[in-house]
Amino acid sequence: MYYSEELIEEIRSRNDIVDVVSGYVKLKKKGSTYFGLCPFHNEKSPSFSVNGQRQIFHCFGCGEGGNVYSFLMKYENYTFPEAVRVLAERAGIELPQVQQSAEERQRNSLKADLLEINKEAALYFFHLLKSEKGKQGYDYLRKRGLSDETIVKFGLGYAQNYKDDLYRYLKEKGYRDETLKESGLFTYTERGVFDKFFNRVMFPIMDINNKVIGFGGRVMGEGEPKYLNSPETILFDKSRNLYGMNYAKNSRKGSLLICEGYMDVIALHQAGFSNAVASLGTAFTSRQCLLMKRYTENVYLTYDSDGAGVKAALRAIPMLKEAGLSTK
Repeated sequence: MYYSEELIEEIRSRNDIVDVVSGYVKLKKKGSTYFGLCPFHNEKSPSFSVNGQRQIFHCFGCGEGGNVYSFLMKYENYTFPEAVRVLAERAGIELPQVQQSAEERQRNSLKADLLEINKEAALYFFHLLKSEKGKQGYDYLRKRGLSDETIVKFGLGYAQNYKDDLYRYLKEKGYRDETLKESGLFTYTERGVFDKFFNRVMFPIMDINNKVIGFGGRVMGEGEPKYLNSPETILFDKSRNLYGMNYAKNSRKGSLLICEGYMDVIALHQAGFSNAVASLGTAFTSRQCLLMKRYTENVYLTYDSDGAGVKAALRAIPMLKEAGLSTK
């Protein structure tokens, strides 16, 4: 994959390194240079510097350094062509068409199709919630104290108590089983195809770019499990994402609140705590710590005070500290 030196330099010049790095690291200006905690090793005193005049970064602690391309490649584990594409899109520069391998084309096409399917499913669940068919789910959310504005903000929905409702809807839209199988929304058996989610209030899970990558569902009435999450797919990696992070990253509150579940996050946002997030039905992970470190240095654990909540907090604290995050 080849890009001319002139194009690479234009893309670099249109992406100020201070702006790019500050999306990952909290920087403070000292003289003509910016400093912050290094994202590449654990430290308590800032030794990571970004020079806007020279358009380079350097860590006096671990020795990492380079330009805006180097930073993205190191932080995001991008290849050079991937870093070029991301920065070109950020600067509004259209890249010349390059030849992709058949495998790359297939993977990118599948990702695009799955994002489209998730968006369609989220809209379908949302419209059902607001219809007579979704009254049970809507009444539940209202009884939990959620306003209509909050329900709309988080795109909450309802999955009907029919085991192939969403499947039939998406098939009518023209989606093929070959693709639907990869979405994590259905179970394929010898007896037929069944929705993963039915008779549940639905919580679309979005990445930091507001793309729907998965779902969580809370059962109505009796039933197990009480909460059900999408399985891992080509889009959905539980260990790398946090529920509510798409909103919390813009809160500018200087900290993040870690909650136990979807409803805790939503209730806190409605109450004005727009910096609340939650892990996705799994134990807290080091990757989630790194995601939070892009936006803050301070984390508050707001788990329940029961045995499970205390255990979860005790597991999370060492990882948060190892990532250089202050915990309370």
